[in-house]
Amino acid sequence: MEKEVRVRFAPSPTGALHIGGVRTALYNYLFAKKMGGKMLLRIEDTDQTRFVEGAEDYIQKAMAWSGIELDESPWNPGEVGPYRQSERKPMYMEYAQKLIDEGNAYYAFDTPEELTEMRERLKAARVASPQYNSVTRTTMKNSLTLPEDEVKAKLEAGEPYVIRMKIPRKEEIRINDMIRGWVMVHSSAVDDKVLMKSDGMPTYHLANIVDDHLMGITHVIRGEEWLPSAPLHVLLYRYLGWEDEMPKFAHLPLILKPDGNGKLSKRDADKHGYPVFPMNWTDPETGNVAIGFKDEGYLPEATINFLAFLGWNPGTHEELFDMESLIKEFTVERIGKSGTKFDIQKANWFNEQYLRAKTDEQLLVYLKEDLTKEGIEVEDAIGLKICSLMKERATFPADLWKNSGFFFSKPTSYDEKVIRKKWNDQVADVLSTFANQIGSNDVNTPEAYKELLLSVLEEKGMKIGQVMQSLRVVITGEPMGPDLMSILEILGKQEVIERLEAGVQNVVVNG
Repeated sequence: MEKEVRVRFAPSPTGALHIGGVRTALYNYLFAKKMGGKMLLRIEDTDQTRFVEGAEDYIQKAMAWSGIELDESPWNPGEVGPYRQSERKPMYMEYAQKLIDEGNAYYAFDTPEELTEMRERLKAARVASPQYNSVTRTTMKNSLTLPEDEVKAKLEAGEPYVIRMKIPRKEEIRINDMIRGWVMVHSSAVDDKVLMKSDGMPTYHLANIVDDHLMGITHVIRGEEWLPSAPLHVLLYRYLGWEDEMPKFAHLPLILKPDGNGKLSKRDADKHGYPVFPMNWTDPETGNVAIGFKDEGYLPEATINFLAFLGWNPGTHEELFDMESLIKEFTVERIGKSGTKFDIQKANWFNEQYLRAKTDEQLLVYLKEDLTKEGIEVEDAIGLKICSLMKERATFPADLWKNSGFFFSKPTSYDEKVIRKKWNDQVADVLSTFANQIGSNDVNTPEAYKELLLSVLEEKGMKIGQVMQSLRVVITGEPMGPDLMSILEILGKQEVIERLEAGVQNVVVNG
């Protein structure tokens, strides 16, 4: 019987969750659901010095907002917990000790000063990448170079130490990556990574492997930045006797800056004013706020669709996929190897499509929220008409209010360029007559307003193009906008008449 697919997302609570992390979580989720498996979230908090208050809560809220449903997590534990590495601390030393006992790891007693001296010595010898490895370890202070009784004495005396992995000197390490195919790395390029720190906490490398094994993880889908560590992880699976149960690896391509030059960073986002976090994040130390997709008005379903396409494609020209469709179409094989550019304009496009697909009733909720903040009330029937008219011009929910302010207050100024180019006595005469005709006729549809306007124009011997922009400006104050006859209908007869009369008077007086 085939094993149940189990994947995990394992963020560190060191600050805001980058949008690239959300994409990693999304790909894990899509794969798990496509395969009928489970997804769990594990908090990797072994580095307590980098722990940031509020970061774990932020991760939980980001997953919920994104629609990524976790089968197991610190907040919904299953049978393989705890789901925070700091709570699993006692178990890691057992596996580190096994590695030492079987000659695959060793104690290292080097002080920070001795490590710095080693690196400086290697730099002076023009070694490109100074590291603690199969060559340099022979000159350092560790259980491979010290007599056994001295090592024992140091341990008994409580002298600080770390446990390092003993990487073989000459071996080809092979990884069959689900995205990249076979990747081969020579062991001479891999350093003797620290597995247990001097504070008794494991590093990512040991804790990650032990936890993935004990939690039954079958597939590890993670960022490309972890590819250099993969050879070490392959060796750890072998040395711990778990090689036959080693998960399949897939290393995701980088998300690049919009110009394609380098990895997307918060600095670029701050510089150009676009979000790279799922939600706003307030730094607890500085109070600085980093903007997020949610708070900038991006819909979760649009954000997820956008993220899915940052590295994956369905192999068709279709671009709009809700979560259910993504699960159905997703395959790891269609994830690209190369980095993909972060295009905020594409994110905006996705948001427009999802916003316009919502019903007017759904949009009215957004509009009324913003109107309430402004102290404005609107009848549902009018609000629905405004939403129907304005949604084709909205990128974000807030645009429904921002672009429709003219419905709720008369213009206080008129576009000077239109007045200068289009306004004359004939136009003023047409608009005055139009106002009078509205007052004496039963007009309550866009079609009725247009028919009445055309009859006035015919009477005055003018064409619609000669007055249309001036009419729009006296009604809204703006030179452009949605269908003007629909605006007149929504405003209602009395309001339209008042605006026409005020416009004609103000432009004549001040023009």
